[in-house]
Amino acid sequence: MATAATASATAATRFTLLAGAGLRSRAARLPTAVRFQRQRGLTTTALLKTADLRPKEQGQPETLDYRVFLVDGGGRKVSPWHDVPLRAGDGVFHFIVEIPKESSAKMEVATDEAFTPIKQDTKKGNLRYYPYNINWNYGLLPQTWEDPTSANSDVEGAFGDNDPVDVVEIGERRANIGDVLKVKPLAALAMIDEGELDWKIVAISLDDPKASLVNDVDDVEKHFPGTLTAIRDWFRDYKIPDGKPANRFGLGNKPASKEYALKVIQETNESWEKLVKRNIPAGELSLA
Repeated sequence: MATAATASATAATRFTLLAGAGLRSRAARLPTAVRFQRQRGLTTTALLKTADLRPKEQGQPETLDYRVFLVDGGGRKVSPWHDVPLRAGDGVFHFIVEIPKESSAKMEVATDEAFTPIKQDTKKGNLRYYPYNINWNYGLLPQTWEDPTSANSDVEGAFGDNDPVDVVEIGERRANIGDVLKVKPLAALAMIDEGELDWKIVAISLDDPKASLVNDVDDVEKHFPGTLTAIRDWFRDYKIPDGKPANRFGLGNKPASKEYALKVIQETNESWEKLVKRNIPAGELSLA
């Protein structure tokens, strides 16, 4: 059995390692399980109990001050981008809902704010809305990052968009902002938005009645006919009402397989690890 002195020394060692990575102030605020996970590099299932995570609102919806934070079982804020583990085991991943299906407010993780809460995007000081509702739950894969300094040779040499990887969840249930769901990837769309690569991972929540029926891109077409085309067309056209050109798609304008989606997730997780280890300059991004 470890002595109190041994436990104290171990904790001190962890803190020193985190401080050396430039994360001292953040480490002091995080629960021990999260500090340990961050130090390990966040490549395996986390010690953070994701089942205890819940969204906590601050301010009034549809205002500039509105934020949705993620808090743990003790009420402490955690980052939905950095602290929620990517992997949930057995090929399953965690997914953070930013925009519930059948809504139009353009919500997104504030990558430049401490604890990266979810807020409504703005343009010229005004709240942004899609021109029409999005028909699927939409959000991000935690612990992923599309590196804006890295060109993708598979997709016209496009550089990453400096954000976490997006997920389009096709299940029947309408989720809530800040929900943490377990999903399995099914396909990937390589959207090119104003020259930047903006991956869309198509996935389904494990609690959906059809989850056991769909395991790859062909299954989506069989059990959700027309959905992949609808997703591509929605993201291709949503900026047109604002006078912008349609977005384009790489990889032959077709959805890639689950295997390719897993490759994208792995590569962007590795990019995120380099970011939080400060092997790549963070710029204005918050690592807290």
